[in-house]
Amino acid sequence: MRASYPTGPAGGNSINGGHLCSPSAIGTLRDAEITAPRATPAVAETAASNNVILLYSGISRSKSLNGGNTGDWNREHVWAKSHGDFGTSTGPGTDLHHLRPEDVRVNSIRDNKDFDNGGSSFTDSGGSRTDSDSFEPRDAVKGDVARMILYMAVRYEGTDGWPDLEPNDSVTNGSAPYHGRLSVLKQWHEQDPPSAIEKRRNDVIHTSYQHNRNPFIDHPEWVEAIW
Repeated sequence: MRASYPTGPAGGNSINGGHLCSPSAIGTLRDAEITAPRATPAVAETAASNNVILLYSGISRSKSLNGGNTGDWNREHVWAKSHGDFGTSTGPGTDLHHLRPEDVRVNSIRDNKDFDNGGSSFTDSGGSRTDSDSFEPRDAVKGDVARMILYMAVRYEGTDGWPDLEPNDSVTNGSAPYHGRLSVLKQWHEQDPPSAIEKRRNDVIHTSYQHNRNPFIDHPEWVEAIW
């Protein structure tokens, strides 16, 4: 399905733009990630300015520990790069709107699974769960994950040399350019609305890096209008 999204204020639906991500860009974006604390049932997430907060585990870790070893963090493609086989080259593979830091081992556990409710906990899960064919992020970032997936669907429509990425209601998408589970992602979007951190990150990406926006952060109501 090709998305036809509503027209809003200038910049509010600007989803096309360049992809200027360098290996250090996620670390550079740390201030947008951590300056505004996000309330959770138990704690508020905060971190020193030289740390990043890992997406699924919620752990605060030094930005200098970017690498591939145990205890390091690396770059998580929330829209799994194998879903459309776009790799890490310029385009969806470097789009900052769906790239987040995550623990190397936790990133491996998530692998390329679709998103859904259910599963079992694991070490350093932070409340995230997984089973054989799906991954459920912790409650504090469920809406973030949903909006990243839906952004990718409207940004990449097969018209610029990249795959036509689409959400669906499956958890067996494999290498097809689809990501699920849409019905659950919509629930997460409603349950976890955009936070101050998410809004600021959207602003920073727009102003300083890609010069485009995730429209579902600016206009959460557009999710229901499209899907």
